[in-house]
Amino acid sequence: MAEVVFEHVTRVYPGNDKPSVDDLNLDIKDGEFLVLVGPSGCGKSTTLRMLAGLEEVNKGRILIGGKDVTTMQPKDRDIAMVFQNYALYPHMTVADNMGFALKIAGTPKAEIRKRVEKAAEILDLTEFLDRKPKALSGGQRQRVAMGRAIVREPKVFLMDEPLSNLDAKLRVQTRTQIAALQRQLGVTTLYVTHDQTEALTMGDRIAVIKLGILQQVGAPTELYDTPANVFVAGFIGSPSMNLNTHPVVDGKAKIGSDTIDLPADIVAKLTPEDNGQIVIGFRPEDAGLATADDANAFSLKVANVEDLGSDGYIYGTIITDDSALESSATMSDQNKLTTIRVNPRALPKVGETVKIKIDPAKMHLFSPSSELRLN
Repeated sequence: MAEVVFEHVTRVYPGNDKPSVDDLNLDIKDGEFLVLVGPSGCGKSTTLRMLAGLEEVNKGRILIGGKDVTTMQPKDRDIAMVFQNYALYPHMTVADNMGFALKIAGTPKAEIRKRVEKAAEILDLTEFLDRKPKALSGGQRQRVAMGRAIVREPKVFLMDEPLSNLDAKLRVQTRTQIAALQRQLGVTTLYVTHDQTEALTMGDRIAVIKLGILQQVGAPTELYDTPANVFVAGFIGSPSMNLNTHPVVDGKAKIGSDTIDLPADIVAKLTPEDNGQIVIGFRPEDAGLATADDANAFSLKVANVEDLGSDGYIYGTIITDDSALESSATMSDQNKLTTIRVNPRALPKVGETVKIKIDPAKMHLFSPSSELRLN
């Protein structure tokens, strides 16, 4: 197997001034499942395609197993790719599709059959080996595409949004299968997705990329609990983190018509560029309903409620001094409203004003000017 290293890798497409991937330094350990996640157009697939040899590297170099493959042909890199659209040959059976790359490489028929049957057993496809792709469901076709990669026994698996064509239920089922399969095979894997739920549930580590620049790399819990900046904070987690900029008055944050305490050491880190403000982030599950006389609580006017049976969510707007309403300015899932998870058996009514208290240990504080984490 092999470690994959990106060293100061840059890709600029012809006619573009800005790089699509800018000075990327990333180390994927041997046997690791690394998920590259970010919004559409951020450079995820470009990174994957540079590793595959399908895109030119303008600057820097890529190593697989310590060997520089930057200018090497794709066929010589010993990688296998799983695409979003399956890319199966419609006139071939499942077995022929899975073994096609080996056939082209001149592998003996008996060896091809052995590897195909082994992969089919792992993927629960044995009974479908003689069928054509048109006789399979979307999930089965995706497993055939996985099987075609497995029989190659490559050093590295590359997966480009392989689940985006599946329906929601099948996606959950297939992502569990892919994660279990990768751990069973122990092949170094780079998995690209824009779905942060996929990233959190599948990856050993997650790399978050924005506009071609790597923002943070770490274990799922690390990115969830201590995001490095405002972008990662808002991108990782569902429903997303509530993020809003508030004035700092006498060492306290003014949220609407209320104030909450801030740690003195954090206030001391604010610079003149921050204009006496701070970005406060908190996850919906890290705040709850408070009583009217609770200190460090703020008022929220409930705009919508959701009862999911196991969870309840309220969406609301922060009430300011002049009875105006303040929206959650940076990022939130529902129309820039502040989201709070509550006991579904104690949901307030739409239109009610409630008091909300944030768990101080779970508060995320950022600088408005640099958007970097302060605590």
